[in-house]
Amino acid sequence: MRSCTEILAAGSWDPADASDRVVLDHDQRHRRRLRHVGERGIEFLIDFPRAVVLRDGDGLKLDDGRIIAVIAASERLLDIHAHDPATMLRLAWHIGNRHLPAELGAARIRIREDHVLQQMLEGLGAHVHLVEAPFDPEGGAYEAHGHSHLEVMTR
Repeated sequence: MRSCTEILAAGSWDPADASDRVVLDHDQRHRRRLRHVGERGIEFLIDFPRAVVLRDGDGLKLDDGRIIAVIAASERLLDIHAHDPATMLRLAWHIGNRHLPAELGAARIRIREDHVLQQMLEGLGAHVHLVEAPFDPEGGAYEAHGHSHLEVMTR
């Protein structure tokens, strides 16, 4: 079985060069070691010293030189909006207080679908809509700024 030797950051390689692709949800894109089978049948192993976060558009370079494209799968998310900035700050505080992965936009926050949290947020003044979209939450405070592979791993 082939192994992944390097992560190519989205935008740093040509997706036309991909030999295969994997469509992964957020949890599947945050791993240290996992066996994958691409849509075209290429089997490979991700095995790094520590967990990495793969982003939509990244490339996984295999030990034989082929590249596997990483595609972020659509997930059921809550799209959260507020009437004013003060309410949005309160909503962000309550989401952060629960240590939930959250994707931050200019005027919205996205979290995974959860009917209990939806009711709580609506009670705090949020406008919440269910959407199907790739989920790309903020990295942790200890991740590198920008692309969050922690470091580009090479062997």
